[in-house]
Amino acid sequence: MDVAITQWINAASGTNPVLDRMMVGVTTFGVPLLIACVALQWWSKTDRVHVRHTTIVAGLSFLIGLGANQIILLFVHRMRPYEAGITHLIIPTSADWSFPSDHATAAFAIVAAFAFQALPGRALIFGLMAVLVAWSRVYVGTHYMTDVLGGALMGICAAGLVSVLYREGNRVDRIATGIL
Repeated sequence: MDVAITQWINAASGTNPVLDRMMVGVTTFGVPLLIACVALQWWSKTDRVHVRHTTIVAGLSFLIGLGANQIILLFVHRMRPYEAGITHLIIPTSADWSFPSDHATAAFAIVAAFAFQALPGRALIFGLMAVLVAWSRVYVGTHYMTDVLGGALMGICAAGLVSVLYREGNRVDRIATGIL
């Protein structure tokens, strides 16, 4: 089923130059754009301290999720779908293993951080961006569908962990949210 869904998403790859350029753009710039959008939240005019706390949670979730991925990569060696002849690759090859997707981990860590901190409007907007990033990773041929699902789950778990351990209003948080 994973292969079938991956091939279905990747099927249009290489057939529509406009869609290809758009998906390559999303896969290349989607996560940096999400990071920039999170950074801009620091200067929010509404509920400033809470939003600042959430940006810190998002950043920590992002880092912990990507760190956990590096540990997983030591033990799980899944070849990329283009190496197995399953997908048509339209971006440069990757040097690491396929599972889990770092792009999906990063994007969904941000979404989950905003969702867990009760900022649903922002979580929804970031969520739409994250789904597009995850979809683009399969479309361009560099990941299986389960790679992005695994990455999304890792990002959500990282955000859950940070939300439990890094409480709003603690001494470190008061200092950090008071900067600028």
